[in-house]
Amino acid sequence: MLGLSALVRLRGLVVVVAVVIPLALTGCDSDDGPTAAQAGQTLKNHILGVLHERTALDVTITDAGGKNVSCGDGMAKQTFAATGRDSAGDPSPEGLNALMIGALGRVADYRIVSADSPGKPVRAVNADTRTTLVFQSPGNGLYAVAGETDCLPVS
Repeated sequence: MLGLSALVRLRGLVVVVAVVIPLALTGCDSDDGPTAAQAGQTLKNHILGVLHERTALDVTITDAGGKNVSCGDGMAKQTFAATGRDSAGDPSPEGLNALMIGALGRVADYRIVSADSPGKPVRAVNADTRTTLVFQSPGNGLYAVAGETDCLPVS
């Protein structure tokens, strides 16, 4: 037979298990994806990664991002943009965008969703990271890429 102190310990263990397991299970419901801040950091990393892969010179942040832009209902998106100079010369806007898209494959898995016509921006999306990149180089050897996250939970 169990002694009184053993019964008290057993009861305490049962109470702990009865409280802890449901709390742990509610924390594992489903992964709703990243928050706006997490996706914003990923966006920044991907854009700078593309420019790094292209060995862009004089990289300039044109939109520092890091701020939540409200979408309503506790949701927000973030933006980020940067430019850099091509070290090889003076390719056309289409050529510069194509070079960045080639580098994008070494940074993350994006799907091109629009490449309508020469001179128009090229859009690429990553459903997992909930980010969209827009390649919009003006030519004259200047890479330009901007992006935004989907509307995501703030926390």
